[in-house]
Amino acid sequence: MVWVVVGSAGGTHADEFHRPQFTIYRTGSPIKIDGHLNELQWKSALQISDFHFTWYTAGKQERTTAKMLWDDKYLYVAHVCQDDWITARCREHDGPVARDDCFEVMLAPHVDKPNVYFNIEWNVLGAWVDNHRPDGPTKPRAPKWDAVGVKIAGQYVGTLNDDSDQDERWVVEVAIPFENFSAVAANTPPKPNDAWNLNLNRHGGDTNLQYSQWSPGDTPRPAFHTPHRFGRVIFSGQTVPR
Repeated sequence: MVWVVVGSAGGTHADEFHRPQFTIYRTGSPIKIDGHLNELQWKSALQISDFHFTWYTAGKQERTTAKMLWDDKYLYVAHVCQDDWITARCREHDGPVARDDCFEVMLAPHVDKPNVYFNIEWNVLGAWVDNHRPDGPTKPRAPKWDAVGVKIAGQYVGTLNDDSDQDERWVVEVAIPFENFSAVAANTPPKPNDAWNLNLNRHGGDTNLQYSQWSPGDTPRPAFHTPHRFGRVIFSGQTVPR
């Protein structure tokens, strides 16, 4: 499998924005969440390879690629993050994951309610943070919302929290139950051709702090809570080729 990435430096002006779209295929069979991405389904799945460095100023633009699949129970997310200096210390749920090198999915599961969204953020150790914004990004998040049944597993090549040497990459595989979004989504699980708004973000780390994302934001400073700039995913009824 070859992972290819095209990076973009700088922001995108509002009148130039074209919402990116991605097709999520069905898995055909469950995926083992172990961080290895060695299932045939992952090898055949479509790939997001153009992560935008929306607020780039200096430093190495580290490559990120991501894939998504689904079945009747889970949305599956997998990503590979090239990283010369991997930071990962948090191990507890709802801890300071954002200080580590981390990855995040933001989901608005009803396109007619684009400001009602959720976000789940994790590091390579499997620590994660979850939030729900029922009234948009400028209102307080929902109190005590915890996603249930989330599975996360990560692998890395390098040494954690040691910037005296250079690392290679970290890889994480995640399964998120659709039942977490049943109060908002039109259908859970989705029906074929259902659409959600969604974004993928990467940030954090002690050295060479990263800010990159699938669908570019439009704020002067790093801010991922911009649901009007999320991309669009379509849940295909077709099983991923094997």
